[in-house]
Amino acid sequence: MASSKVPIYSAIVANLLIAVSKFIAASISGSSAMVSEGIHSLVDTGNGFLLLLGLSQSKKPADETHPFGYGKELYFWSLIVAILIFSIGGGMSLYKGISHLEHPAPLSDPFWSYLVLGLAFIFESVALYLAVRNFRQFKGRRSYWKAIQESKDPSSFAVILEDTAALLGIVVAFFGLFLGHYYERPVYDAIASIAIGVILALIAVFLAYESKGLLIGEGANTEMSNGIHKLAIADPAVRQARHPLTMYFGPHEVLVALDIGFKGELSSSEVEAAVERLEEKIRERFPVVKRIFIEAAALSRHHEQER
Repeated sequence: MASSKVPIYSAIVANLLIAVSKFIAASISGSSAMVSEGIHSLVDTGNGFLLLLGLSQSKKPADETHPFGYGKELYFWSLIVAILIFSIGGGMSLYKGISHLEHPAPLSDPFWSYLVLGLAFIFESVALYLAVRNFRQFKGRRSYWKAIQESKDPSSFAVILEDTAALLGIVVAFFGLFLGHYYERPVYDAIASIAIGVILALIAVFLAYESKGLLIGEGANTEMSNGIHKLAIADPAVRQARHPLTMYFGPHEVLVALDIGFKGELSSSEVEAAVERLEEKIRERFPVVKRIFIEAAALSRHHEQER
């Protein structure tokens, strides 16, 4: 998990420097799109610190009040990040854009705005590259979109989403500024600010949706669930097994509950040995499985009732 901090640190540094530069350029040029971009970068800076907080809190060991640990802290703070992107980033950008539509202000020399946007594009591109390089270790052969949807580590894909939104925002701000000066109509700059707000809102909704699924108890994917079930029924001591119940308690921590019917002729010591053998096989095949609960009696009673 430590490797996922590298793109977060780089994003924090880049966004903080970019935010300051954008606000300075906005004060000189009077561009609402630049103000929106400055707000966007400032929010992204704060979000980086929240993700680091979530990573730190999620590593706390289990205790009496949280017997399964604090892994879901990361999911909670990822949801807060999504709320901030939507409310502050998207909301303020929409407000500034609509305000400038109603009360357009003349644009001044755009030189500094173009310079800041160019530097911001470079910095954000580097930050996105580092985030994608880190995420590629998890992606495998899947598409990036599919991998993001299946990822259980919001700290990795949240940075990718934020940096992608930042690059799109920079492009939109550039065209809004350019068209506004070229046609001498500030309305284009205001429209760009609104477009940036919409982009941020869409990114926030997606991040909130993914974080919500993990926070309320998302299970393992079909491949892992089927794999665990196959390991169970393949054991010579097992008569039958129900499909496992799984839940993520953190990006690299899965709980598995199994109902297994062992063969009736086995002794208690043989059943105990089979349970230990099965747990070892599951953990060897799926290292993210940290806790395994095997219930033998429930399935046995169900089987006897069916007979």
